Amino acid sequence: MSPKAPDFGAAEDSSRLALLEFQLAALFEVSSVLSRSLNLRQTLREVLGVLHERGGMRYGLVCLLDEDRGELMISALHGKDAEPFEKVTYQPGEGVIGQILSSNEPWVLPRLGDEPRFLDRLNLYDHDLPFIGVPIRVGEEHPVGVLTAQPESGETLLGYRARFLEMVANLTGQAVRLARTVEAEQQALREERDKLRREVKGTHGFDSIIGRADAMRLVFEQVRQVAKWNTTVLIRGESGTGKELIANAIHYNSPRARAPFVKLNCAALPDNLLESELFGHEKGAFTGAVSQRKGRFEQADGGTLFLDEIGEITPAFQAKLLRVLQEGEFERVGGGRTIKVDVRVIAATNRDLEAEVRAGDFREDLYYRLNVMPIRMPALRERMEDIPDLARFLVGKVARMQGRELQITDSALRVLMRYEWPGNVRELENCMERAAVMCENGIIDRDVINLTGLDVSATASEPAPASTAAAPHHVDLNDPNLDERERVIAALEEAGWVQAKAARLLNMTPRQIAYRIQTLNIKMRQF
Repeated sequence: MSPKAPDFGAAEDSSRLALLEFQLAALFEVSSVLSRSLNLRQTLREVLGVLHERGGMRYGLVCLLDEDRGELMISALHGKDAEPFEKVTYQPGEGVIGQILSSNEPWVLPRLGDEPRFLDRLNLYDHDLPFIGVPIRVGEEHPVGVLTAQPESGETLLGYRARFLEMVANLTGQAVRLARTVEAEQQALREERDKLRREVKGTHGFDSIIGRADAMRLVFEQVRQVAKWNTTVLIRGESGTGKELIANAIHYNSPRARAPFVKLNCAALPDNLLESELFGHEKGAFTGAVSQRKGRFEQADGGTLFLDEIGEITPAFQAKLLRVLQEGEFERVGGGRTIKVDVRVIAATNRDLEAEVRAGDFREDLYYRLNVMPIRMPALRERMEDIPDLARFLVGKVARMQGRELQITDSALRVLMRYEWPGNVRELENCMERAAVMCENGIIDRDVINLTGLDVSATASEPAPASTAAAPHHVDLNDPNLDERERVIAALEEAGWVQAKAARLLNMTPRQIAYRIQTLNIKMRQF
């Protein structure tokens, strides 16, 4: 009986089965690697490591298409850092790798050395071994890259190895899409963040604070200097003078500009709530404390805390505040753990703290801890030359709110400069908003200002001295841009509302100017 011939088909089936089991385990590990991190370059290197260790595929390479340049660039290389090879690129259709991208089809080379189009720019591959390259696809779109590797053995089961590499490429394509989507979203967020930072810095920069008076120039210089350092600042001044605006300018022009800027009005809360707001509380510290809560000091860690109306806090709370200002540490309400923070404090008050220290209502040690760098905001009546610029700015602000064009005339500005503004800039802003409401044609003139209820006669009859650059004291009565009504009002203003003097300025008779006052509906002011 002759010996039985060997069953080569059975041997091949056994090898194929062993390869498939081997590849299935490798695919599982590849999927695990791809789900671990959004760092695409690191993830791709780990995938190539799995192909080498578990998939029997050596010299793994991933090239991704740079859409801006239209070139394939090396993103990952097994066993080597891809950065030294980043200058090696492939044009679509160039060499084997470029052909794989252009054709969007796998390439299987039984022996790499037999392919004349292989460029071997990396000088890494074994020319006696097979070579497999597959496109990396994202859905039905054009390929976004190429995955290549060399099987460890010869030409056996190359079709199965190519299909395995295609599966890996499909999984890789999903990871590439996710990573690029996340990167695009992060880039959009970074751009939006930078835009908002520029807008915030522009809004709260020095250019946004209006003032030409000497007192305001001193404030600007103090802010420029103190913004560079972590010095505690105490902003003094009446209500409505813009203390919070100065605090914003200090923070957003300081090295802490990218860190939080947290505000708290100390007059708005009683002591028990103020302590919780500033220092936070632990769960169950008091009725209603259903969870742990960070206070304003923790929220401002690394940044700036603005404490408005600091003069309103009670002596009992002043001692608690003094500790955190001195030591930079505190405990949450109901907690025993000491928390350290790095916070710059800017405080503001409209009260006479020195008098309150003498009266025993404000701690002297806290006063000196706050009053390291005092900045005094002048009242609006001390900077009357700034009123025209402030009024025009506020009219523009109201115009944007109302969505229409608004203008303020010189006659209106002269009326505004006769008033002493006990409510400061805030009162001026309210006046401009009322004027905008009362004006139907978009022109805020002297008569519209009178309709707002501003009682100029109860205060100064003459405006304070002002710089010629800012205040419209003298009006050219021959200016062709002035209409007749404005010219008559300007002459009356210049003449102190004496009709005979105004008539001489306009080369008119008293009868003529009286007639114009009547027909132009000009309300005469009595002094």
